[in-house]
Amino acid sequence: MTDPRDPVALTQALVRCASVTPNAGEALDLLQGLLEPLGFVCHRLRFEGDGSYPVDNLFAKRGQGAPHLAFAGHVDVVPPGERDRWQLDPFAGEIRDGRLYGRGAADMKSGVAAFVAAAAKLVLASDAPGGSISLLITGDEEGDAVNGTAKLIAWATERGERFDGCIVGEPTCPERLGDVAKIGRRGSLTGQLVVRGRQGHTAYPQRADNAAHRLIAVLDRLVRTPLDEGTSWFQPSNLQVTSIDIGNPAGNVIPGEATARFNIRFNDRHTRSSLERWLHEQIAPLVPDYTLAVSGNAEAFVTEPGRLTEILAASVEAETGTRPRLDTAGGTSDARFIQRYCPVIEFGLVGTTMHQANEHVAVADIEGLTRIYERFLRQFLASA
Repeated sequence: MTDPRDPVALTQALVRCASVTPNAGEALDLLQGLLEPLGFVCHRLRFEGDGSYPVDNLFAKRGQGAPHLAFAGHVDVVPPGERDRWQLDPFAGEIRDGRLYGRGAADMKSGVAAFVAAAAKLVLASDAPGGSISLLITGDEEGDAVNGTAKLIAWATERGERFDGCIVGEPTCPERLGDVAKIGRRGSLTGQLVVRGRQGHTAYPQRADNAAHRLIAVLDRLVRTPLDEGTSWFQPSNLQVTSIDIGNPAGNVIPGEATARFNIRFNDRHTRSSLERWLHEQIAPLVPDYTLAVSGNAEAFVTEPGRLTEILAASVEAETGTRPRLDTAGGTSDARFIQRYCPVIEFGLVGTTMHQANEHVAVADIEGLTRIYERFLRQFLASA
């Protein structure tokens, strides 16, 4: 059986669970089997509905009272892709030349393993501080993210759990362990715009209304109009066109309908609803007949520096000699759900190979992250 204090062996064991979203049951079984002997009370929770697939989740808690620290992570992974692009079996968890290879090694089974190992070392120590530790582990971060962390933390809150802070173990470091921690994330909105005109013959444009021309004019306005100049913690918001579909196989037909899809990554000057209003303001003067559908469950947020960020930064600096830069760049994460309940910060390993063939992490970094988490845990729980 895997020693819960050994983060490298635990990472290997987790990688060997082929937990492609949302099939995380085997990995959750492994974690539950390690946490319960350490005194964690475990709840396996299956959420479903809301237009998405069923998802298994794990909530594990040890201790009572404040301070109450939560760790959030996921054990689901993206598919490995073409196997012939991998030097090693993506689900073998092999170590070569000081690096552990496998799908999920970086994103983020090593982060989960490091925190479990740090918690195990702490609770088994004779001078363990009081307070509470909880783990919120989902199998749906890489997919729809509907029946995972959002419902898991809501369930815990409804049971009366109150968190004083949360650390998310996503890979945050771009170059070396300790260089970046994330205190916020941009929001994300996806839009689909359908523009309707009047179909006709290309030889008689006066009898038609070219939907493609109207769509091009709209997209030109959207990409040329700045949303903002950035804020103190965020870079400028941006809109990127991801697809244009006219669906017209004929070379002599003016299209009567054209569709475009786009994504907006936005800072804390905007919300999904304010951006939807802005889009209509830009589109309506150029197109008399259109349909706009927007989706997205990620709003921009920032955790202002305070006790949580300072304890983490001091723990990282003590172990690596580097004080992490506080940042908000990158995509979305499950921290967007947690920030509604408590201060949250993200910190994990170097993530340069996540989602790639031959995904890997340095064994020394897994061990270093475990020491950082253990120091962070001890100082956070003793800070009451």
